[in-house]
Amino acid sequence: MAGVLVVDDAKFMRMTLSDMLGNLKHEVVGEAENGEEAVERYRQLKPDVVTMDITMPGMNGIEASSKILSEFPDAKIIVCSAMGQQKMVMEAIEAGAKDFVVKPFDEARVDEALRRLLG
Repeated sequence: MAGVLVVDDAKFMRMTLSDMLGNLKHEVVGEAENGEEAVERYRQLKPDVVTMDITMPGMNGIEASSKILSEFPDAKIIVCSAMGQQKMVMEAIEAGAKDFVVKPFDEARVDEALRRLLG
């Protein structure tokens, strides 16, 4: 079981992902709705994994991932993006994200990404 920080500016998406994570026997240790909040929550909670939305107001998911990874090089970040955002996904991977899942979320794909990250 992993402690997961769920980052998305849409409450509905956070709820959807939280429900899925619960079904997969992981614990949502915190939520954030923008990049700044994600960085703060990461510092406070030191979660096992972060699911990071890319497009958010203010600091986006790529910037937040870079900031988290600069402070915590071992952070495990899974980027969440809508279809057609391949360029942004590549930027996130280059910034240090370990995997990505596409919205709308598929529980099997989320499970696969988490298993891969958590070994």
